[in-house]
Amino acid sequence: MINIDKLFCEVDDFCKQFIPAWKKSLIQSGERTRIKPSRLTESEVITILILFHQCRFRDFKTFYTQYVLVHLKEEFPDLVSYTRMLKLLQTVMIPLSSFLVSRYAKPTGIAFVDATKLSVCHNIRIPRNQVFKNCAERGKGTMGWFYGFKLHLLVNDRGEVLSVKVTAGNVDDRKPIPEMVKNLWGNLYADKGYISKKLTENLALDGIKLITGARKNMKKKMMSLWDRLMLRKRYIIETIFDQLKNISQIEHTRHRSPISFAVHLLAGLIAYTFQSKKPSIRITRSEETQLMQI
Repeated sequence: MINIDKLFCEVDDFCKQFIPAWKKSLIQSGERTRIKPSRLTESEVITILILFHQCRFRDFKTFYTQYVLVHLKEEFPDLVSYTRMLKLLQTVMIPLSSFLVSRYAKPTGIAFVDATKLSVCHNIRIPRNQVFKNCAERGKGTMGWFYGFKLHLLVNDRGEVLSVKVTAGNVDDRKPIPEMVKNLWGNLYADKGYISKKLTENLALDGIKLITGARKNMKKKMMSLWDRLMLRKRYIIETIFDQLKNISQIEHTRHRSPISFAVHLLAGLIAYTFQSKKPSIRITRSEETQLMQI
């Protein structure tokens, strides 16, 4: 059961601190000369958007017109039309981005990193796609070629988000790592696609141990039982990707603008951070200490 009041309070507490400072900076920089208040506040817009990504609706129009406007009038007495709501969604991208960063968890010494594709259209329609013409790129994943972006995700052993990065579909998975691990410490587990001597050495200078499997043409390297077990536990990040795509609906081909893509992606990630139960590794710290000595 989703607690709308609790969700709104979390969002509103953040917006009360962030929105005034953000709007003031827009006016001072000359980017905006006047900001007209909306009937629906930024806190309400963001709350509704996060609710959409928690309720398993396939599209926002159905969610807003058949659920919000019908069943949530008491919670949101100043609801606007669907057309107006679409325009309001375009205005909360920056607050959403900052709110996501504020929801990042703390490192625990165990982290997993991986990337997944975010297709923005079917391959047969790539030549005709104009919405993402200047930002999306063709890339290749485990399921073949796609057109769109990559979501790079860093999580701890509790399934909590530590860092997020979005790149074009043709960017190497290893490229965003240095920027994503700035506040990280301990062991970082990744698949064979992250094998890099230079990256391993650079991370070691920052106190981070990058641990990956070995390719078939590589010599087997000595590895503790703990590290071998943790490499097998990388499936938790795949589970998170599955939840983001099938529950939060972060990947679909119905976007009408890059801003719409960014807004829904951010809201989907935030919705995940509010999940009470996340994919995690069930192991005590005493068991960890014993296994690391083997």
